[in-house]
Amino acid sequence: MIRLFLSTLLLLCCRVAVFADSYTDYIDTYGDMAVEQQCAYGIPASITLAQGLLESAAGRSTLAREGNNHFGIKCHASWKGASMLRDDDVADECFRVYDSAGESFEDHSVFLTGKRYRELFSLECTDYRGWAAGLSRCGYATDPHYADRLVTIIERYSLYRFDTEAGRLTDETIEFIRQTLIASHPVCRSRGLHYVVAVPGDTYSQIAAEFSVDATQLMSYNDVDADGEIRAWQEVYLQPKLDSAPDDIDSATIGTDENMHSLSQRFGITLAALRALNPKAKDRPGTRLRLH
Repeated sequence: MIRLFLSTLLLLCCRVAVFADSYTDYIDTYGDMAVEQQCAYGIPASITLAQGLLESAAGRSTLAREGNNHFGIKCHASWKGASMLRDDDVADECFRVYDSAGESFEDHSVFLTGKRYRELFSLECTDYRGWAAGLSRCGYATDPHYADRLVTIIERYSLYRFDTEAGRLTDETIEFIRQTLIASHPVCRSRGLHYVVAVPGDTYSQIAAEFSVDATQLMSYNDVDADGEIRAWQEVYLQPKLDSAPDDIDSATIGTDENMHSLSQRFGITLAALRALNPKAKDRPGTRLRLH
């Protein structure tokens, strides 16, 4: 029994370390680039890094690997460059393709200086929470919990350190970041539902133990029947989800690397209710789902 416990603990530590390396490697690689964008445009480096980490899955997404698109920016009418199609809010949406990651970071900054996001530049560069809320409010993403995800990433990896005058991580800060991988999860609230945002390597049993909740009960709240690794930055609800989605969102498309369950988590609707609304829908990317 002790040997099994130690083997499980070692496996868990290795899993967390792998995830930690992929995210900290991304931060190490693009941290200076984000600071340069902050100096040139006034966008918090922490926000740029958090969006890059989230939108590109730490550089591992198809958009990032094949198109150097780290921020999920779509073509829009003004785009004249190369493009590629991916499933997002609707199937086969047009996304920008760049020659380098540097071009993607630069275009992201230019994109945010547009009229839609102008109000954000009245905020201080150190107000990453205000910027995260503003990006969500101004419609950067249709995800209702987009701001919570960004804030979780910033605080989990201490990215606010990049917004200081020093503008870079020290060895001591990197060690601090690694230690915070086992820190507690801040509780968020939306439509009366309490939830946390999962970090890479999380399992339901870990989160259940942290909040003194029965693991089986927690898994039932989240429509899963077995413990296991949770999608990074996905909601984990601490109470039963609702039988309806937010009133202002009528439908959603299963995006690339998503499924019906991840949509049910994003919108706080039970998987049973979502399936009842879409009895003939295929659980695969590109499928448009009714939410009401």
